[in-house]
Amino acid sequence: MANQEHDLPLYEKVWLNHPFQRVMDSFILLLLLLLLSYRVFSSNNFTIPWFLAFICESWFTFTWIVILNSKWSPAVTITHLDRLLLRVPELPRVDLFVTTADPVLEPPIITANTVLSLLALDYPTNKLACYVSDDGCSPFTFYALLQASKFAMFWVPFCKKYKIQIRAPFRYFSNVATTKSEHSLEFKQEWSRMKDMYDNLSRKIQHVTSKQIPLQLDGEFAVFSNTEQRIHPTIIKVILENKDGISDGLPHLIYVSREKKQHQTHNYKAGAMNVLTRVSGLMTNAPFMLNLDCDMFVNNPTIVQHGMCILIDSNSGKDVAFVQCFQQFYDGIKDDPFGNQWVTAFEYVIRGMAGLQGPYYAGTNAFHRRNAIYGLYPDEIIESGRKEGKLGEKILIQQFGSSKEFVKSADLAFDGKTYSSNDISPSDSVEAAIKVAECDYERGTCWGKKIGWLYGSISEDVPTGLNIHRRGWRSECCTPDPIAFSGCAPRGLLSTMIQQKRWASGLTVVFFGKHSPLMGMLFGKIQFRAGLSYFWLTNWGLRGVFEVCYAALPTYCILTNTNIFPKGPGLWIPIALLVIYNVYTLLEYLKIGLSVRNWWNNQRMSIIRTTTAWFIGFLSAMLKLSGISDTVFEITEKEPPTSDAGGNNEDAGRFMFDESPVFVVGTTILLVNLTAMLVKILELQPTHGGDGCGLGEFISSMYLIVCYIPYLKGLFGRGKYGIPLSTICKSGIFAFLFVHFCRK
Repeated sequence: MANQEHDLPLYEKVWLNHPFQRVMDSFILLLLLLLLSYRVFSSNNFTIPWFLAFICESWFTFTWIVILNSKWSPAVTITHLDRLLLRVPELPRVDLFVTTADPVLEPPIITANTVLSLLALDYPTNKLACYVSDDGCSPFTFYALLQASKFAMFWVPFCKKYKIQIRAPFRYFSNVATTKSEHSLEFKQEWSRMKDMYDNLSRKIQHVTSKQIPLQLDGEFAVFSNTEQRIHPTIIKVILENKDGISDGLPHLIYVSREKKQHQTHNYKAGAMNVLTRVSGLMTNAPFMLNLDCDMFVNNPTIVQHGMCILIDSNSGKDVAFVQCFQQFYDGIKDDPFGNQWVTAFEYVIRGMAGLQGPYYAGTNAFHRRNAIYGLYPDEIIESGRKEGKLGEKILIQQFGSSKEFVKSADLAFDGKTYSSNDISPSDSVEAAIKVAECDYERGTCWGKKIGWLYGSISEDVPTGLNIHRRGWRSECCTPDPIAFSGCAPRGLLSTMIQQKRWASGLTVVFFGKHSPLMGMLFGKIQFRAGLSYFWLTNWGLRGVFEVCYAALPTYCILTNTNIFPKGPGLWIPIALLVIYNVYTLLEYLKIGLSVRNWWNNQRMSIIRTTTAWFIGFLSAMLKLSGISDTVFEITEKEPPTSDAGGNNEDAGRFMFDESPVFVVGTTILLVNLTAMLVKILELQPTHGGDGCGLGEFISSMYLIVCYIPYLKGLFGRGKYGIPLSTICKSGIFAFLFVHFCRK
């Protein structure tokens, strides 16, 4: 019986069967193919708009095939913590990475809360080390971490003593009431003490970051005295060190700000992650790494154990390179007015990818196998963990850089060995760590090309995950209950559009680059269906082009009194497609407990973001690929935590605008469609012998106007709720030129 229990897997993957979903997806595909067939066999109606509609609808059909393929075989992963704790007497080391880049857009109090939740994980603390990358080189961030480390000495024992689930203090104290009768007097007293201590910590950080209290740059802070955000030397500070290697103390906490020089490429987040990988390799060299964005706190304190169930499983876990946890948000506005919470995408598409070669790497909430990040293939690691055909020191130096200390640590990682507790002393490795964090260290090496996080795209996560899958590795989803991590979603339209534009730009570069899914399928080990599912992600920017073109066609037809949609019985094909698709997606939302309002907001924002942010992101990527200009990495603003967890303020859910080109495109689309409706109502269309525009063009134009109602309100809004006059003027000029072109 004992042997049988020992043979049981640490995790299981269960494939789900959704016959209704498959039937509906297939039926929608059939309607799309019928529409294409109608266009092909109705050659007597051939015009240039008709042909453009056929091209766009062909792309939409391909996109739907990609989505259908991704959703076809969803899977869930079930982990068994009880088996892990019985069978693995000594859990492996895990290095924890937190990245932040701007103390204004990413307030230090947010980073401090994420770090505190990591320090309080239910995992032997002598097996953990937390590294915080501060790409802004901010003394405020360092100050916040210093203060948080002092609070952690009380917070961590409190969490573990009372088995607190949410271990980010700002969320815990905003959610938990202490008046419940089941709480003991001792707990209530300690709770009050912790609350007072956290409020004091929060006030200190707030006063310093808002410059109400000047921060003296002396002592520990002297190294920040002559630094700028983009020009500074490497700064590495060991804030906490578990020197005795005790399992119930506090983990190591290390602050890292890599060197930056003027006019030198720093490769954004990918460069910061590679520096953390090298610094951690020197100091603790854990075989597994967890990376989080600064706003993604731990919501399930046993999540590291869940991740280890997958990565160290002796059967199914050998070829798993990374474990991805879903991104979920604690402060999402009710009914998701900006369509940025991605609930259905994770539930249907990403869970579907989990049933293939695995989900894509999302840039945060992921456990990584260090050897996979170092460029190894799964078949290069034999049972003992040693890399077959051990590389010579010269080759390792060529690939990993000139630091002999780091090369030695990489060699140990290849051998499946780790430092013993007595050998780990981060403070002794600071000098060597500073060297591997210098700007010039990567020159002539494989970092960013074959090793580590890949360079070349501002969406560094997707090419990195693609490169890992290309080598034959798998990935797995981890969705424990309660959820693993929770973060803050963009709170407004401005930050949502910035994020969407950045993603679309970076993903377009990947789509046309050497790390595209197509290249991975042809020349790597990405399975066909897995590679096809990646197209859902990497063609976001290209989708913007086709949707903008398709949005312009009905308007053109109304203005010129022509048509692109069938008349008579053939019109029922696009009408049935529109109705059935919307009803089906509504059922998908209702099935997972979302509201009708949530569904409509996401349908509306799908049109808005695709025709604006994704379209502009595509143009930005084309400028980069053509060498005309480089893309700019824009950080998504994170709002500091408040007691108002629900986000109930006057701005919640309201559309705010600025002079960004994103809003010029959206306003132009609205003005053109309003003009077309006016021309239609006033019967100002030209007359000619051919078929005029019909019901299909009218419905399409009206649907776009309904989707753009927030922009329509913005035309008449004031202040930040109104579209700026300069944007309206630019859009008016573009709309006039389009109408003039159509009328000619």
